[in-house]
Amino acid sequence: MNAASAARALLDAYDRGTLASLPSAGAANFDRDAAYGVAAEMVRLRRARGERCVGRKIGFTNRNIWPQYGATSPIWSHVYDSTLIRARGNSATVSLRGAVSPRIEPEIAFGLRAAVPPGSQDPARILEAVEWMAPSFEIVDCHYADWKFKPADSVADQSFHWRLIVGERRPVPKSGLASLADALRDCRLALACDGKLMDEGTGSNALGHPALALAFLANILASQSQFDALGAGEIITTGTLTAALPIEAGQTWVSRISGLPLGPLTASFTV
Repeated sequence: MNAASAARALLDAYDRGTLASLPSAGAANFDRDAAYGVAAEMVRLRRARGERCVGRKIGFTNRNIWPQYGATSPIWSHVYDSTLIRARGNSATVSLRGAVSPRIEPEIAFGLRAAVPPGSQDPARILEAVEWMAPSFEIVDCHYADWKFKPADSVADQSFHWRLIVGERRPVPKSGLASLADALRDCRLALACDGKLMDEGTGSNALGHPALALAFLANILASQSQFDALGAGEIITTGTLTAALPIEAGQTWVSRISGLPLGPLTASFTV
């Protein structure tokens, strides 16, 4: 398996909104390290055409959904200036043109004030690196038929990142972080579509704590020299707190988080 050719094929499928072949289908030894090699080539290709990396998405932090997808660990990918959508007044309208089989994931996003040090497992200490938090929707899209793939294939397909909608930011204070850490772990999220409750989740669904998703990202990047280290100014979305649910044009979705000073986030989808 050639990383460059696999990346070009998957980027072409992303650009055209079409299905692609599984990289693992043509390489029996296609493992996670090989998949991150494809991901690194994907970053190079997207930067070469003028796209700018503005953050990262962390996927499969919710272990409750692992059996559905055959996942075995969290994964990550870049977020670009071309995929980031800022929700003005906590509301955004997004066209699904170019998506193959999109799904919505309600999450908590962080903005970094500093790099996250590898090795920490104390949520309050990790939050010292966070400047702000916000409600977010990640729109994921799979370029493999029927959302069927092996774990390494998910990494190669940009960890399924398609769009990231980020709501109004709330500053994270430099004091009282232990209390905020508890609130982030215990917060409750309700996800509704066109006024109907679709699913509920809690902050602890993201690897036990959204800050621990940041720790995962810092730790894996410490062993991946082909990628830039985390830095100040990056936007990190920490993984879905509910199931990832299919979306269609004409729908309006709302996430409401209780236990945190974050307003409801609304996303309406068009053709």
